[in-house]
Amino acid sequence: MQTAALPRYAIYYTPPAGPLADFGAAWLGWDCAHGCALPHPQIDGVPRQIADITETPRKYGLHGTLKPPFHLADGCDETGLITALEHVSATLKPAILDGLELAQLGRFIALIPRGETTGLADIASALVEGLDGFRAPPRAAEIARRNPAHLNDAQRRHLERWGYPYVFDQFKFHITLTGKLPKAEATQTRKVLAPLLAPILPAPFEVREVTLLRSDHAGRFVQIARVPLGG
Repeated sequence: MQTAALPRYAIYYTPPAGPLADFGAAWLGWDCAHGCALPHPQIDGVPRQIADITETPRKYGLHGTLKPPFHLADGCDETGLITALEHVSATLKPAILDGLELAQLGRFIALIPRGETTGLADIASALVEGLDGFRAPPRAAEIARRNPAHLNDAQRRHLERWGYPYVFDQFKFHITLTGKLPKAEATQTRKVLAPLLAPILPAPFEVREVTLLRSDHAGRFVQIARVPLGG
């Protein structure tokens, strides 16, 4: 089946309604909960236009990846996916971590969890494996975009088996705030964002729901279901 014109689905952590969700949607310029574009805030001190800084992550909305984007396999449909997600999620315990913190990860800025992350990794692993039957195999071009030659052995195995290199033992949860920037610009962006985010970062950081999203005609992801963990 040709998948180019078909939507992709993904399972993310997205913040519940509140200050962090509001700030993140405006910062990125895309509200994935409501499927609408937003004007960027006016923030002094950023090294370039916020629209440029956030261009890469914008279409995904403010999120942390749990099961990465995929096309539906032949014979599968959205209703079945939602039902299966509800069944898997009901078996999973919510994850409660110490908090979120702002970090510079090489050339981009993200929020990362503080505290023990095993429970969060277990949620992601269960979703990747438990819903794998709904995932169409990636095409050769999609594999090539992951640049397998630059992955380690475990990442290449995961890419071949699961369609994505950063799962299971290679999973590192983060909520992306920028695209790749020159390191000096990344440092400056983090400096500007730190005092704005400090009052609204959750402590503890609780993952009690997961969000199913679907890409629209422009490739932007839109929430279609929030599903509680643990039933």
